[in-house]
Amino acid sequence: MARVLLAMSGGVDSSVAAHLLLREGHEVCGVYMQQVGRCVSAAAGTAAGEPAPGGSPGGDADSSAGEAADARGVAQRLGFPLQVLDVRPVIARVIDYFVDEYSRGRTPNPCVMCNIWLKFGHLFDYADQQDAPFIATGHHARLRISETGIPELHAGTDPGKDQSYVLFGIGRDKLNRIRLPIGAYRKQEIRELAQQLGLRVAEKPDSQEICFVAPGQHAQLVRQRRGGSQPAGGPIVTVDGQEVGTHTGLESFTIGQRKGLGVALGEPYYVVKIEAATRTVVIGRRADLARRELTASPTRWFVDPPSGPWRCRAKIRYNAAPAAATAEYLDGDRLRMVFDQPCYGVAPGQAVVCYEGTRVLGGGWIE
Repeated sequence: MARVLLAMSGGVDSSVAAHLLLREGHEVCGVYMQQVGRCVSAAAGTAAGEPAPGGSPGGDADSSAGEAADARGVAQRLGFPLQVLDVRPVIARVIDYFVDEYSRGRTPNPCVMCNIWLKFGHLFDYADQQDAPFIATGHHARLRISETGIPELHAGTDPGKDQSYVLFGIGRDKLNRIRLPIGAYRKQEIRELAQQLGLRVAEKPDSQEICFVAPGQHAQLVRQRRGGSQPAGGPIVTVDGQEVGTHTGLESFTIGQRKGLGVALGEPYYVVKIEAATRTVVIGRRADLARRELTASPTRWFVDPPSGPWRCRAKIRYNAAPAAATAEYLDGDRLRMVFDQPCYGVAPGQAVVCYEGTRVLGGGWIE
């Protein structure tokens, strides 16, 4: 079988992915992507001990070393090599994007961009250098081959863990070089397999969604990176224009947010709109969040978009349920989506992803 580079995070999903690939007869080479902290050498079996320079803001050198050690332990137990790839320049690019989007009053989606630039970008370049025809990850998504021989991306079997949404942006031409071994399994089955294999990561908690910043600290990261180059604060107003408070930075807000608004009006209010030009945060009641239509650009597709309107189900966020809609591809690489029922929390900067059944058709970034 072919050589496969497997992106390993030190978690249970990528660890079991390694076992499944080996069981299929592949030649597996694990790749731990070093973002911050101490570099761990699987060949030597020891930590290098020297802190890496220029670590990512919000990163934790000790936790990074721990993740690398877990990946190394799995590789040693299952009997395949593990390489360490320094990806800090790519992560810096993701962080710059993250900060820029918040500064523009948009809600960034760093996981989508990381998949485009790193796991299915930089890692593919590395695979070519290593003469490895395939890349594998521990994402909960599935690849299928159609009756006509076309590779298709599908949602994972476990609806509570499906990650196909964050994969919509990877290149269409790369699907035939990708392997997603765990997508047909539910999370509990993955953990049971890890236990049977005697892997100490079997009960390891799932990693946080954003790897380069601790939960609840994204606003601090944006302010740290932005420094004093931009004014921070601005007014908080209701949808009818009444000023009810002030804020210290747009990076503390996202569309649909209810908690942490810094104002008390006697009933629940939500962030309805963020106006970057005037640094204004507009809040309203839940009904004010309702949206039946959106546009998105640029777009990425695994199929050729139909020339006219078509029916699909669409997700506006990673953890949102797919909603019935009519989609239409417009001139200028734009997507128009009209939902059957109102959606709540449609946020510029997030992705809208189109599905036909479990198949991912494509999507774009919400304008």
